[in-house]
Amino acid sequence: MIGRLSGIVVHQAPPWIVVEVQGVGYELEVPLGTFTRLPAQDVTVRFLTHLVVREDAHLLYGFLEEEERQAFRQLLKISGVGPRLALAVLSGLSVNALGQAVERQEVDLLTRIPGIGKKTAQRLLLELKEKLILSPSPEGPLPNSIGSTFTVELAQALGNLGYNEREIQWAVKQLPAEDLTLEQGIRMTLGWLARRES
Repeated sequence: MIGRLSGIVVHQAPPWIVVEVQGVGYELEVPLGTFTRLPAQDVTVRFLTHLVVREDAHLLYGFLEEEERQAFRQLLKISGVGPRLALAVLSGLSVNALGQAVERQEVDLLTRIPGIGKKTAQRLLLELKEKLILSPSPEGPLPNSIGSTFTVELAQALGNLGYNEREIQWAVKQLPAEDLTLEQGIRMTLGWLARRES
């Protein structure tokens, strides 16, 4: 089983990346939050991985933190949850946000994730309550007013993912007035930009 890869990210197409390791390119599917934390090009990155073997394919999932991989594996243990849905959960919520949602049993938060209805959300929260042990993030939400540090950092993250200034400005204007964490803002804008391109 492949448990870890260290190499250079040579291609990004969310949710896929290609990591080159000694001349071999490994295709990994990763949570959207991982894209925002990838370093500059030509820098070696270490990914913790989880290999899923199917009759028709070997699928490799990558994570920057052990906590992410553990959350992914705990989700897979739930009946009816496959790798794609588990990755969708971790793309829609950070690990800490998921932990808080489980602690508070916030069904509505999970139903915002594509592919998760109310019954599935209730089952996930119930089963994860006994399995997922996470520490809540000490960081509070950042103000997302135009011109704030939030939007500057958001624009930089989207620029690193290859979006141009016009696309970034359009995406930032779509943000709701409520306070968001940077990661929430990135997830929202990536979703809008992806739908705009399709």
